[in-house]
Amino acid sequence: MTLPDGRSVAWYDREAGRVNVLSEVHTEAVVAALRPYLSGSWTVGPPPVPGAADLVRLSLHPDDDLAPNRPAEHLLGEVEYGTGGTRARHRLRQDLLAQTRFGAELDTLEDAGWRVLHAVPLPGAGRIDHLLIGPGGVLCVRTVPGRRQRVHVGDLLVTVGRTEPRPDVRWCRRAAERAGHALTAPVRPALAVVDAARVDVATTLRDVRVLTPGDPTTTLAREGGVHKPAEIETLHARARDRRTWADV
Repeated sequence: MTLPDGRSVAWYDREAGRVNVLSEVHTEAVVAALRPYLSGSWTVGPPPVPGAADLVRLSLHPDDDLAPNRPAEHLLGEVEYGTGGTRARHRLRQDLLAQTRFGAELDTLEDAGWRVLHAVPLPGAGRIDHLLIGPGGVLCVRTVPGRRQRVHVGDLLVTVGRTEPRPDVRWCRRAAERAGHALTAPVRPALAVVDAARVDVATTLRDVRVLTPGDPTTTLAREGGVHKPAEIETLHARARDRRTWADV
Protein backbone atom coordinates (compact mmCIF):
# COMPACT_ATOMS: atom_id res chain seq x y z
CA MET A 1 0.00 0.00 0.00
CA THR A 2 1.38 3.41 -0.94
CA LEU A 3 0.64 7.06 -0.21
CA PRO A 4 -0.24 9.55 -2.98
CA ASP A 5 3.41 10.63 -3.06
CA GLY A 6 4.52 7.07 -3.84
CA ARG A 7 5.87 6.13 -0.40
CA SER A 8 5.12 2.58 0.79
CA VAL A 9 3.43 2.46 4.16
CA ALA A 10 2.21 -1.13 4.51
CA TRP A 11 1.85 -4.55 2.95
CA TYR A 12 -0.15 -7.69 3.69
CA ASP A 13 1.77 -10.93 4.16
CA ARG A 14 -0.97 -13.47 3.43
CA GLU A 15 1.19 -16.49 4.29
CA ALA A 16 2.12 -15.11 7.72
CA GLY A 17 -1.34 -13.61 8.30
CA ARG A 18 0.14 -10.22 9.13
CA VAL A 19 -0.38 -6.61 8.02
CA ASN A 20 3.00 -4.91 8.24
CA VAL A 21 2.72 -1.15 8.84
CA LEU A 22 5.75 1.11 8.60
CA SER A 23 4.17 3.97 10.53
CA GLU A 24 1.57 3.72 13.31
CA VAL A 25 0.00 6.96 12.08
CA HIS A 26 -1.46 5.09 9.10
CA THR A 27 -2.58 1.92 10.91
CA GLU A 28 -6.34 2.62 10.92
CA ALA A 29 -6.38 3.75 7.29
CA VAL A 30 -4.32 0.74 6.21
CA VAL A 31 -6.58 -1.79 7.95
CA ALA A 32 -9.67 -0.11 6.52
CA ALA A 33 -8.25 -0.24 3.00
CA LEU A 34 -7.04 -3.84 3.24
CA ARG A 35 -9.96 -5.33 5.18
CA PRO A 36 -11.72 -6.68 2.04
CA TYR A 37 -8.58 -8.69 1.27
CA LEU A 38 -7.89 -10.04 4.77
CA SER A 39 -8.83 -13.66 5.42
CA GLY A 40 -8.60 -15.97 8.41
CA SER A 41 -6.80 -14.78 11.52
CA TRP A 42 -4.36 -11.90 11.12
CA THR A 43 -2.33 -9.42 13.12
CA VAL A 44 -1.15 -5.88 12.46
CA GLY A 45 2.04 -4.13 13.51
CA PRO A 46 5.53 -3.08 12.44
CA PRO A 47 7.51 -5.47 10.20
CA PRO A 48 9.40 -8.14 12.16
CA VAL A 49 13.10 -7.50 12.65
CA PRO A 50 15.16 -9.97 10.55
CA GLY A 51 16.85 -12.63 12.66
CA ALA A 52 20.30 -14.10 12.13
CA ALA A 53 18.91 -16.83 9.85
CA ASP A 54 17.04 -14.24 7.77
CA LEU A 55 20.18 -12.17 7.30
CA VAL A 56 22.12 -15.23 6.16
CA ARG A 57 19.38 -16.16 3.70
CA LEU A 58 19.15 -12.63 2.31
CA SER A 59 22.90 -12.46 1.75
CA LEU A 60 23.13 -15.88 0.09
CA HIS A 61 24.00 -15.87 -3.60
CA PRO A 62 21.46 -17.83 -5.69
CA ASP A 63 24.22 -20.13 -7.00
CA ASP A 64 25.04 -21.15 -3.42
CA ASP A 65 21.45 -21.68 -2.29
CA LEU A 66 20.50 -25.37 -2.08
CA ALA A 67 16.90 -24.76 -1.02
CA PRO A 68 15.53 -24.80 -4.61
CA ASN A 69 17.05 -28.26 -5.25
CA ARG A 70 14.47 -30.84 -6.21
CA PRO A 71 14.73 -34.53 -5.27
CA ALA A 72 17.21 -36.42 -7.46
CA GLU A 73 17.53 -33.55 -9.91
CA HIS A 74 21.20 -34.44 -10.41
CA LEU A 75 20.16 -37.86 -11.79
CA LEU A 76 18.02 -36.51 -14.61
CA GLY A 77 20.93 -35.95 -16.98
CA GLU A 78 22.50 -39.32 -16.15
CA VAL A 79 19.25 -41.15 -16.84
CA GLU A 80 18.75 -39.43 -20.18
CA TYR A 81 22.32 -39.08 -21.42
CA GLY A 82 24.46 -41.35 -19.23
CA THR A 83 27.14 -43.47 -20.88
CA GLY A 84 26.42 -46.59 -18.80
CA GLY A 85 24.71 -49.67 -20.18
CA THR A 86 21.03 -50.46 -20.11
CA ARG A 87 21.20 -52.11 -16.69
CA ALA A 88 23.06 -49.17 -15.13
CA ARG A 89 20.58 -46.67 -16.54
CA HIS A 90 17.69 -48.81 -15.29
CA ARG A 91 19.14 -48.67 -11.77
CA LEU A 92 19.54 -44.92 -12.07
CA ARG A 93 15.92 -44.61 -13.14
CA GLN A 94 14.83 -46.63 -10.09
CA ASP A 95 16.91 -44.37 -7.83
CA LEU A 96 15.39 -41.31 -9.50
CA LEU A 97 11.82 -42.52 -8.99
CA ALA A 98 12.44 -43.56 -5.37
CA GLN A 99 14.07 -40.25 -4.43
CA THR A 100 11.39 -38.25 -6.20
CA ARG A 101 8.55 -40.13 -4.54
CA PHE A 102 9.94 -40.00 -1.01
CA GLY A 103 11.17 -36.43 -1.45
CA ALA A 104 7.63 -35.34 -2.31
CA GLU A 105 6.40 -36.91 0.93
CA LEU A 106 9.11 -35.20 2.93
CA ASP A 107 8.14 -31.83 1.49
CA THR A 108 4.77 -32.17 3.22
CA LEU A 109 6.60 -31.88 6.55
CA GLU A 110 7.02 -28.14 5.98
CA ASP A 111 3.52 -27.67 7.41
CA ALA A 112 4.66 -29.40 10.62
CA GLY A 113 7.61 -27.04 11.13
CA TRP A 114 10.29 -29.08 9.39
CA ARG A 115 12.74 -27.82 6.76
CA VAL A 116 13.76 -30.15 3.93
CA LEU A 117 16.74 -30.02 1.57
CA HIS A 118 17.32 -32.37 -1.34
CA ALA A 119 20.42 -33.45 -3.24
CA VAL A 120 22.92 -31.81 -0.88
CA PRO A 121 26.36 -32.04 -2.52
CA LEU A 122 29.32 -33.46 -0.64
CA PRO A 123 32.99 -33.28 -1.67
CA GLY A 124 33.96 -36.21 -3.85
CA ALA A 125 30.79 -36.27 -5.99
CA GLY A 126 28.64 -37.73 -3.20
CA ARG A 127 25.22 -36.34 -2.26
CA ILE A 128 22.84 -36.53 0.65
CA ASP A 129 19.51 -37.55 -0.87
CA HIS A 130 17.43 -35.67 1.71
CA LEU A 131 18.31 -33.64 4.80
CA LEU A 132 15.54 -33.03 7.36
CA ILE A 133 15.76 -30.35 10.02
CA GLY A 134 12.87 -29.99 12.40
CA PRO A 135 11.34 -30.32 15.86
CA GLY A 136 12.41 -33.98 16.02
CA GLY A 137 16.08 -33.34 15.19
CA VAL A 138 18.18 -33.58 12.05
CA LEU A 139 18.05 -36.64 9.77
CA CYS A 140 20.41 -37.49 6.92
CA VAL A 141 18.37 -39.73 4.61
CA ARG A 142 19.58 -42.13 1.92
CA THR A 143 16.89 -43.58 -0.34
CA VAL A 144 16.83 -47.27 -1.30
CA PRO A 145 14.52 -48.46 -4.12
CA GLY A 146 12.82 -51.67 -2.99
CA ARG A 147 11.80 -52.75 -6.51
CA ARG A 148 8.73 -54.55 -5.05
CA GLN A 149 10.96 -57.13 -3.44
CA ARG A 150 11.85 -58.13 0.10
CA VAL A 151 14.47 -55.79 1.58
CA HIS A 152 16.71 -56.72 4.49
CA VAL A 153 18.47 -53.91 6.35
CA GLY A 154 21.43 -55.20 8.34
CA ASP A 155 24.05 -53.55 10.53
CA LEU A 156 26.29 -52.74 7.55
CA LEU A 157 24.52 -53.68 4.32
CA VAL A 158 21.14 -53.61 2.59
CA THR A 159 19.96 -56.54 0.46
CA VAL A 160 17.17 -56.06 -2.08
CA GLY A 161 15.73 -59.37 -3.24
CA ARG A 162 18.52 -61.64 -4.44
CA THR A 163 20.85 -58.89 -5.60
CA GLU A 164 24.29 -58.24 -4.17
CA PRO A 165 24.19 -56.44 -0.79
CA ARG A 166 24.60 -52.65 -0.95
CA PRO A 167 26.68 -50.58 1.52
CA ASP A 168 23.86 -48.07 2.10
CA VAL A 169 23.95 -48.40 5.90
CA ARG A 170 27.64 -47.62 6.09
CA TRP A 171 27.25 -44.79 3.59
CA CYS A 172 24.46 -43.03 5.47
CA ARG A 173 26.36 -43.34 8.77
CA ARG A 174 29.35 -41.64 7.19
CA ALA A 175 27.20 -38.98 5.52
CA ALA A 176 25.43 -38.20 8.81
CA GLU A 177 28.78 -37.85 10.53
CA ARG A 178 29.94 -35.40 7.88
CA ALA A 179 26.67 -33.49 8.12
CA GLY A 180 27.09 -33.25 11.87
CA HIS A 181 30.52 -31.68 11.43
CA ALA A 182 29.18 -29.24 8.85
CA LEU A 183 26.19 -28.15 10.95
CA THR A 184 27.86 -28.53 14.37
CA ALA A 185 24.75 -30.38 15.53
CA PRO A 186 23.78 -34.03 16.09
CA VAL A 187 22.59 -35.67 12.86
CA ARG A 188 21.00 -39.11 12.78
CA PRO A 189 21.48 -41.41 9.78
CA ALA A 190 18.34 -42.78 8.15
CA LEU A 191 17.39 -45.07 5.28
CA ALA A 192 14.18 -44.59 3.31
CA VAL A 193 13.10 -47.87 1.69
CA VAL A 194 10.64 -47.15 -1.11
CA ASP A 195 8.36 -49.56 -2.98
CA ALA A 196 9.41 -52.72 -1.15
CA ALA A 197 7.22 -55.80 -0.79
CA ARG A 198 8.53 -56.21 2.75
CA VAL A 199 11.20 -54.60 4.92
CA ASP A 200 13.11 -56.59 7.55
CA VAL A 201 15.40 -54.69 9.90
CA ALA A 202 18.08 -56.37 12.00
CA THR A 203 17.26 -56.13 15.69
CA THR A 204 20.83 -55.05 16.36
CA LEU A 205 20.50 -51.94 14.17
CA ARG A 206 19.97 -49.16 16.69
CA ASP A 207 21.65 -46.03 15.33
CA VAL A 208 20.15 -45.91 11.82
CA ARG A 209 16.49 -45.08 11.45
CA VAL A 210 14.57 -46.98 8.76
CA LEU A 211 11.72 -45.09 7.09
CA THR A 212 9.07 -46.26 4.63
CA PRO A 213 6.45 -44.37 2.60
CA GLY A 214 3.83 -42.91 4.92
CA ASP A 215 6.23 -42.30 7.81
CA PRO A 216 6.64 -38.55 7.07
CA THR A 217 2.97 -37.84 7.66
CA THR A 218 2.22 -40.51 10.29
CA THR A 219 5.38 -40.40 12.39
CA LEU A 220 7.85 -37.60 11.68
CA ALA A 221 5.20 -34.88 11.56
CA ARG A 222 4.29 -35.62 15.19
CA GLU A 223 7.82 -35.67 16.60
CA GLY A 224 9.31 -32.81 18.59
CA GLY A 225 11.21 -31.83 21.68
CA VAL A 226 14.65 -31.52 20.08
CA HIS A 227 14.82 -28.18 18.25
CA LYS A 228 12.85 -24.97 18.71
CA PRO A 229 11.70 -22.94 15.68
CA ALA A 230 14.58 -20.46 15.94
CA GLU A 231 17.10 -23.30 16.09
CA ILE A 232 15.50 -24.96 13.07
CA GLU A 233 15.75 -21.78 11.02
CA THR A 234 19.39 -21.25 12.02
CA LEU A 235 20.36 -24.80 11.08
CA HIS A 236 18.41 -24.58 7.84
CA ALA A 237 20.11 -21.30 6.90
CA ARG A 238 23.49 -22.95 7.44
CA ALA A 239 22.56 -26.15 5.62
CA ARG A 240 21.16 -24.45 2.51
CA ASP A 241 24.47 -22.67 1.90
CA ARG A 242 26.55 -24.75 -0.54
CA ARG A 243 29.75 -23.43 1.03
CA THR A 244 28.85 -25.14 4.33
CA TRP A 245 29.54 -28.52 2.70
CA ALA A 246 32.77 -27.66 0.88
CA ASP A 247 35.21 -29.02 3.47
CA VAL A 248 33.41 -31.92 5.17
